[in-house]
Amino acid sequence: MKFSLRTMYLYLFSFLGLLIVVIGAIRLINVGFRTFFFPDIDTYEYVSTPRYDEQGKLIGETEEEQKARIEADRINAMRQRQREFIEAISFLLVGAPLYVYHWKTIQQDVAKERRE
Repeated sequence: MKFSLRTMYLYLFSFLGLLIVVIGAIRLINVGFRTFFFPDIDTYEYVSTPRYDEQGKLIGETEEEQKARIEADRINAMRQRQREFIEAISFLLVGAPLYVYHWKTIQQDVAKERRE
């Protein structure tokens, strides 16, 4: 296969497509592991002991407020995983056609040169 600007373009974009697919697959595996094998990895529990001022008034969060904040953190972690899942799928949906199109074009050019 002779070297030309077109050939360089095809290999470059084929490589970029493959790179995007690999990154998307890594991100998808990461989200899968965090969702199915390590579901509590994104949760942080901040449990503080109740403190009172001189008049006996509670300073800080009540137990109900702590539980509500922990639940909100859990929901936010779930939403973050969903966003990461969508991003990983988007990487795959963009990278795969980019790679396949350019790689097939390279293969067609190579086959055409062999026939000539």
